Amino acid sequence: MTEKNTPKQIAIFGSAFNPPSLGHLSVIQRLSHFDRVLLVPNFAHAWGKKMADFGKRCEWVEAFINDASLDSLELCSDEKDIAGGEAVTTWALLNHLQNQYPNSELTFVLGPDNFLSFAKFHNSAEIMARWNILACPETVNVRSTHIRECLIAEGDVSSLTTPTLARRLTKKDFD
Repeated sequence: MTEKNTPKQIAIFGSAFNPPSLGHLSVIQRLSHFDRVLLVPNFAHAWGKKMADFGKRCEWVEAFINDASLDSLELCSDEKDIAGGEAVTTWALLNHLQNQYPNSELTFVLGPDNFLSFAKFHNSAEIMARWNILACPETVNVRSTHIRECLIAEGDVSSLTTPTLARRLTKKDFD
């Protein structure tokens, strides 16, 4: 990538994306002022939450990105490379991405629930000193939990996520 094509402002939106929801989309749509928005599925959850297979969640994020039709969106599956089988801290992820984009300004995007507990994040003070933090609540109250519960009850999830993803998701994804 040449310096001319290097994005100057990059938003990093990490989530389980288990699966991506319209709540996620409502956050992402408000990040259009960034040159690039990296959607980063968690390789392993920091607090031990059970998630669908990482590769499957990356495929879901790709379908979600295609449906969202926003040019700035990009899947970033780098946590798999950083992880070594463990959960990746925000500190480790941001350092990794800053090395990937040394001339870009990074902004870590998180929901207000995580922002309120941000002091518990590994090296939280150092993160705030080095990078931008943006608390961005969803404007559509749909969470991944709603999708999983609906699928388990064999319901229709078309009003909870994007069209391609709604067609792909099955109850078996969460057994």
